Order: sequence, then C-alpha cells, then structure tokens
Amino acid sequence: MKYRTLLLTLATAASTAYAQNSGSNSPYSHYGPGLLNDRYGATAAATAGVAQGIRGGTEVNAKNPASYSALDSLTFIFDAGLSLQNGNLNENGRKVNARNTSIDYVTIGFRAARNLGVSLGLLPYSTVGYSMNRTATVQTDLGDVTETDTYSGDGGLHEAYLGMGWQPFRGFSLGVNGGYLWGDLTHSVVASFSDASASNRQRRYATEIRSYKVDFGIQYTQPIGKKNRLTLGLTYGLGHKLGGSSYFSDIVGTAGTAGARGDTLTIRSPYGLPHTFGAGLMWQYGNRLRIGVDYSLQKWSSVQAPVVSTDAAGNLTYAAVTGQFKDMSRIAIGGEYAKRPDGYTKWRDKIRYRAGVAYTTPYTRINGADGPRSIMASVGVGLPIIIPAHSDRQIMLNLGAQYENVRPKGGGMITENYLRLCIGISFVETWFAKWKAR
Repeated sequence: MKYRTLLLTLATAASTAYAQNSGSNSPYSHYGPGLLNDRYGATAAATAGVAQGIRGGTEVNAKNPASYSALDSLTFIFDAGLSLQNGNLNENGRKVNARNTSIDYVTIGFRAARNLGVSLGLLPYSTVGYSMNRTATVQTDLGDVTETDTYSGDGGLHEAYLGMGWQPFRGFSLGVNGGYLWGDLTHSVVASFSDASASNRQRRYATEIRSYKVDFGIQYTQPIGKKNRLTLGLTYGLGHKLGGSSYFSDIVGTAGTAGARGDTLTIRSPYGLPHTFGAGLMWQYGNRLRIGVDYSLQKWSSVQAPVVSTDAAGNLTYAAVTGQFKDMSRIAIGGEYAKRPDGYTKWRDKIRYRAGVAYTTPYTRINGADGPRSIMASVGVGLPIIIPAHSDRQIMLNLGAQYENVRPKGGGMITENYLRLCIGISFVETWFAKWKAR
C-alpha cells in the first residue's frame, strides 16, 4: 500500500432522506446500538438533562416515573418535541457540515386516582445514521489499483411506554415504566476497485430488535421551612438480553447479479440492555427557582453485541460476545428560574429561564481505544402562551439551545461539534373539573 486517506462524505438534510429521519450523521453511530438518547423532554434539554428530582403537577418527567404521582388531579397533559441540529465534523483538518431534523418524543400524563399518576408515550432510545468513504491505493499483479470502501448505516431503536407513579405516604413516591422496544439497525461496507476486472465486495449487517424495557423510580421530598424543599430521585433500569435477530451477509461480486456469491449468517438475541442506575438531587424554592444535579451509570461492559471473526479454518463466524463496550457515566448540573410565575403578573415575569452543563464518558470502544467523550452546555426558556378565551388551558413553548463537543482521546479520529435547537410544546388541559349549575 502506498498511501491511504480517509474522506468523509456525510450527507446533509437537503440531499439525503435518512438524515432527516434518523437525527444523526455521526460515524460514531456505527458502534453498538448507535447514539444513545437521554430520554428527557424539551424542558430538561435546556438544563442539560437534569430530571431525576423533578416533580410537578403540570409536567411529565418520563426519566423518573415516581414523578407521575405529583400530576394534578384536574389536568390532562400532552407534551411533544423535536430538535434541529447542525453538526461540524473535523478529521485532520477536513471539515464537513451536516444538518438533521428529528421528532424527539410524545408524552401524555394524567392522574388516575388519588396519589396515582399515569403516563404513556413514545421515546427514541438510539439513532444510527452515517455515510463515509475510505480510499486506498493497493499494489496488485495488475499494478496500482484504487480501492474505495463505502460505509453507511441507518435506523434506530424506539420505545413505547406506559408508566405509573404512586405516593403511598406524604413525601415518598415510587413508580415504574414498562415499555416495548423495537427497531432496525442496518450497516453496510462496499469495496469497489478502479480496475474493472477486480470483483466488488459487500458486507451487510442487519439487526431487528423486538423486546421489553422496564425502569423503576423513587422520589423522596423533604420540606425545609415554608418555601424550600429538597427532592432525592433514584432510578434503576433493568438490564437483559434483547429479543430479535441479526444477519451478516458477505457478498463477492455485484449484489443481485448471477455472478455474485456469498454467505449469510444469523444469530438470535444479538444485543443487550445494560443495568442502569441514576441518582439526582433537586432543591426548589417555591415555584420560582430550582437547581439540581444528576448522575447516571450504565453498565455496558457486560453487554453483548454481534461480532464477525475468522476461525482456525479460515471460515467467517458471527456471534454475540461481551467486552466491546465500557461502562458509561454522565453527570449534569442545571437549574430554572422565573421571577413571578404564579398569579396575575406581567407576561415577562412568567418566563422560565434555564441553563445547564453535562459531561458524558463513552460506552463504545474503537479499535481497542475508548470512544469519544461528550461535553455539553445548554440554555433555554419556557414561554407561556396565554389564550384569554381559554383560561383553563395552559400552553408552554419550551425552547432550548445546546452546544455539544464530542472529542476522542486518541489522535486521528473525528471530532464533532453540534449546535442543537430543541423545541417542545406542552398543553395542560383542565378535563376533570365538575361543571357547576348556575
């Protein structure tokens, strides 16, 4: 080999359909189940994901199901959000910009009985979306030949959940989310050559996941004086093997033609979910100010994933093995402030201002080295929308801006910088109030 270069050909939203749907253009989504979603709404997105200790009567906090017990008895809550993202990917001075749009979540919350709240919704779990090329000049019997390897992937995992939160006694709540996890992950590598006599080669990895997901939560609130309170939030996500199948195809020649030949290998339960632990502390002053810190740990080091290898006889094997990932930690600090959110005050006094920072270690390993860590900073506002004719309806437009730097430890790898706009809208309807006769 004389020389080798790595050229990114990442698609933009204007030219590639899957970029619009997946919300990713990152080559790092090639590893494991893809880029992991943090499972929080637009409100928490502006505080860098601080949510373990959040509980309120007019917001759905799916990150800790114990919070559902605080839902107001007379309201029905609908909350949905999307994000717009611009990414800059840099590899050894080569830069590519990529834009994405994705629908992030849809959640509903209401109180089913005294001290019992219910929520259901749709959340993304992971995202896959990338396209890149690698070119190399190799020496053969025919002379120098240019080889072009094209890597591409798309898909992701999604969760539909139903959760309940119960407050058995004052100050203490517990909850559970039961979900159905599904999705498809597709990766392919196509090797083509400048010499027409050389056969192309395509490797394709396709996985379908159909399984369950269970998360538990606890919250304990301790009042401090008349206006202050401190809430401790704890969560646990059950780790287990995921149902589904994974397929590996190795095709030599042009796929779909009579001259193409290859093998397809299949394995069952190719991936797993990690045991996940979360803890957070939230201090709140009335309804005006709240500041919190969250920490989470995901035990990916014991989770399996499919790997292609070669046995002693030179045959390809496909099996699910552990040791490809490392445990992932995340810490976030954030808060929210409103001058006078309650009562008949000026509109600008009801605006909620938010900010936060977060640091995340990688769960992937790339060629034996740790994957990239992430540093995030976020700001945002909650803008109340007042409709005089519907005084019983509360509408909040939640806007959050995030800057995220994704940087590997080792040299020669891709550094990513993202600017992300998170948009959410929350409707709080008074549905269960009794009509009064006049």
